[in-house]
Amino acid sequence: MAEVPRASVDPYGFERPDDFDYESYDDFMSNYLGILARRAKKWEDFLGIEKNVKKGTKVKRYIRKGIPREYRGLVWMEVSKAQDLKDADPNLYFTLLSMPIPPEIVESIKIDIPRTFPDNIYFKVDSLDGKRQPLYNVLVAFAQKNPSVGYCQGLNFIAGILLLITEDEETTFWLLRILVEKILPDYYTKDMMGLLTDVEVLGELVRLKVPKVHEHLVSHDVTWALVASKWFICLFAEVLPVETILRIWDCLYYEGSKILFRVGVTLIKKNEEKILAAQNFPDIISVLKSITGDPLVTDCHSLMQAIFKEPGSFPRSLISRLRAQCRIKVLKQKEELKL
Repeated sequence: MAEVPRASVDPYGFERPDDFDYESYDDFMSNYLGILARRAKKWEDFLGIEKNVKKGTKVKRYIRKGIPREYRGLVWMEVSKAQDLKDADPNLYFTLLSMPIPPEIVESIKIDIPRTFPDNIYFKVDSLDGKRQPLYNVLVAFAQKNPSVGYCQGLNFIAGILLLITEDEETTFWLLRILVEKILPDYYTKDMMGLLTDVEVLGELVRLKVPKVHEHLVSHDVTWALVASKWFICLFAEVLPVETILRIWDCLYYEGSKILFRVGVTLIKKNEEKILAAQNFPDIISVLKSITGDPLVTDCHSLMQAIFKEPGSFPRSLISRLRAQCRIKVLKQKEELKL
């Protein structure tokens, strides 16, 4: 019997590399498809009764176990309060698109559009099914609404994933707004103070949760900016497999930015032995880059279970205290660079 040809493109339009591990992926999917089917039935029953999604223990549990693809846009809009923002100003998106656009914004966005997921068939060309024009529209509308931010690199990847899931540019605009303005304030400003602070917070959490790795990196002058800046700026998009990204974002829209810390600490903790075995700067960097391609990250269901068990508790008070400390540290570093 002839072997069934393997799909060269995943369900979201991403082309698989020549060295894609189909065997590991098939092993994972053989189990995960059953999980997806059970979750879809539970969500269907739940949404059929509730009609809308209110925050609560049951919803939190359901979200941590994964939102089916067909309900993601709806649930993200509801639990993040993006739907409330839209309802309060329903014509905003198209009004913003009708306004004159500063030429420097147009130029910045147009440069990055072709760089957005070049391995995805929907972003390769501007066709009827293509996402380039909708992506351009979303980024322009966002820049118009947030002139202090304008366009910032990284937003194209986030908006691109949102478009692939929602298949609606207006919904993508509102979900992008809630991320940047409410969930991750100061990540995408000119000084990126929120992002730089949270990268340092991750380092402090690793110091508390995986102290040997923290000591190892410090002793070899590996900064946390080198480790985690790309993880956080694109919220693990372009870093982890898309299904894994979506499971992370399910929780991000519900529980907020501390989910990013949970993922980061778990990746470090799960790869502690590999990191400690690397005995010089280049090797440590190589290992840290490789951990996002570990088979663990393909099994998104197991990874998501791990992020809520492996690192232990992340009290809000601890995160707030570390952010205050790390913000002072980042400001001091910025001042020293000016001298």
